[in-house]
Amino acid sequence: MGSFCETSKKPLYHTIGGITNKIPVGAAIGIQSDEYQLLTKIQQLLDEGYQRIKLKIKPNQDLHILEKVREHFPDTPLMVDANAAYTLKDIEHLKQLDQYNLMMIEQPLAHDDLIDHAELQAQIHTPICLDESINTLADVKAAIALKSCKVISIKLAKVGGITNAIAIHDYCEHHHIPVWCGGGMLEAGGVGRAQSLALATLPNFQFPADPGASNRYWHKDIITPEVEVHDGYVTLPDQPGIGYELNLSAPQKVLI
Repeated sequence: MGSFCETSKKPLYHTIGGITNKIPVGAAIGIQSDEYQLLTKIQQLLDEGYQRIKLKIKPNQDLHILEKVREHFPDTPLMVDANAAYTLKDIEHLKQLDQYNLMMIEQPLAHDDLIDHAELQAQIHTPICLDESINTLADVKAAIALKSCKVISIKLAKVGGITNAIAIHDYCEHHHIPVWCGGGMLEAGGVGRAQSLALATLPNFQFPADPGASNRYWHKDIITPEVEVHDGYVTLPDQPGIGYELNLSAPQKVLI
């Protein structure tokens, strides 16, 4: 794909059918040691322009935290990521998430249990987003057929690359299931990040993407220019391929 883009003199996002070179981005925050630290981090990220905040939650570190966050940030686009921390035994507890006006809850139940996710989704208003459950197009087809979710996260490396990711995007679009570009895998530094951001320019990516600025993850990225966020957006370069060059001044052990 990279060499084809260079030969055709087109950027990757244009080659795969992207509709814009500006991608809205959000930020994820792990579980913090105290409420003050969490609220401070949220404010810092909002001040930096991030358009959505994702909070990690787990049993006994969820409703109280969300209550405090909503007191301070009542209108901030907010989602939560459970990383499969709950079971259907927690269904009455999870129903209480509906009061916090969340964009979605990501992967509340086990990665291999689409049936339980379907039962949970039928009983809560908050959209379920599947992440760990999604590795192939077949997973997507099963999840949609069972009504296990209302949103799907696509991670480029996890689903096997751009061709598979586009197939998942297209299938979800056809079935009116919005998708968004998940992050967290940190594949190949900025090289992988640039490809994920290019993927997020496709039309059915309806939520801010996870991959944000390089400086949130590394002291020095392996691409130049580094990925930057301005006013809540990453603007992709209009250069052939991924639009970035390898930063040969980065530590040699990183580039090998």
